[in-house]
Amino acid sequence: MKSENRTEHKLTDNNYNSASTNSNISYVQQEKYKFLEYQYSDWHWQLRNKIKNLEHLSKHLNLTTEEQRGIVHTKFKFSITPYLLSIMDKENENCPIRKQFIPTIDEIKVTPEEMLDPCAEDENMPTTGLIHRYPDRVLLILTDHCASYCRFCTRKRLVGQQEHTMSTGEFFLALDYIKKHPQIRDVLLSGGDPLTLSDEKLEFYLKNIRKINHIEIIRIGTRIPVSLPQRITPKLCNMLKKYNPLFINLHINHPKELATQTKSACNLLADAGFPLGSQTVLLKGINDKQNILTSLFHEMLKLRIRPYYLYQCDIAKGTSHFRTHVSFGLKVIENLRGFTSGIAIPTFVIDTPGGGGKIPLSPDYVISKSRNSIIVKNYEQKVFVYPEIK
Repeated sequence: MKSENRTEHKLTDNNYNSASTNSNISYVQQEKYKFLEYQYSDWHWQLRNKIKNLEHLSKHLNLTTEEQRGIVHTKFKFSITPYLLSIMDKENENCPIRKQFIPTIDEIKVTPEEMLDPCAEDENMPTTGLIHRYPDRVLLILTDHCASYCRFCTRKRLVGQQEHTMSTGEFFLALDYIKKHPQIRDVLLSGGDPLTLSDEKLEFYLKNIRKINHIEIIRIGTRIPVSLPQRITPKLCNMLKKYNPLFINLHINHPKELATQTKSACNLLADAGFPLGSQTVLLKGINDKQNILTSLFHEMLKLRIRPYYLYQCDIAKGTSHFRTHVSFGLKVIENLRGFTSGIAIPTFVIDTPGGGGKIPLSPDYVISKSRNSIIVKNYEQKVFVYPEIK
């Protein structure tokens, strides 16, 4: 990246106050700083200036040998936005954002149980980019492009490979399928990340989906508020509002991701009236501590984001170093239940290998059942008897 871009990161990281208020800076310098700040706030500029290789990244981070080898040898797409780079710890390899987006050599290790398509999405794809696994809803992969690529992605086989957007022909084939299946009432737009598309392209998809009478709700799954918050603009929100009821599902894994600009993006979406939900993936060495997850769920609620799913990490190839024990997820829920608001507690799920769909897991609060009663325990481990109706 150019040296002026590095200056810009410094200004952003330090919450730079406008140069125009500093009389010691020349007019030319003031104008240069204003231009850099304007550039930085433009989401198109962020995408054009993504960091994609070891040479560029090493100018900004003190990379470990494992990270350097990971970037060189990874087979999965690597790129991050300048914004995302700006909120990473430059010296700390254990930075939770850095560990999610910077590959390490562990990524090339594939264990026997890992799968190319762990959720068997390809088997449930009647037309290109359309996944129909559940009776009343479908998922549309509008693009395989993301602003930045999570190293634990369940769609490694697709995401970032060509940075391809669903063609008009592919879209109308999918649309025709949806029209012919009136039981479908819910369409989830996913990818990749659909919010990497232009307002015009995204509206083209939304407008045509909304024309189908039996489609009740549309959802958008996105990581953009974390990786490219500049993309969330009043113009985008005003366009999206035309296609309500529309729900926004966010992917947030650690409180550090909720930086100032991300909070602003989430507030824009919430103020526009969109119900916001989140999915969080359990990740070893990143969020596998109770206090981190509790803090995350509480912080999200303050931003009007409902914690929705807590995912056991999928068994995609090269992700074994991210996976936690299932028992940890169960313990997280147990330590939340009764100790915080119910709306702060997500559903812990495994997206079952082989295409079985999401299965919710919960701590066992039932001690025994009989024809006359059910014996249960509460969050304090106190035992209660509930009589069955006779």
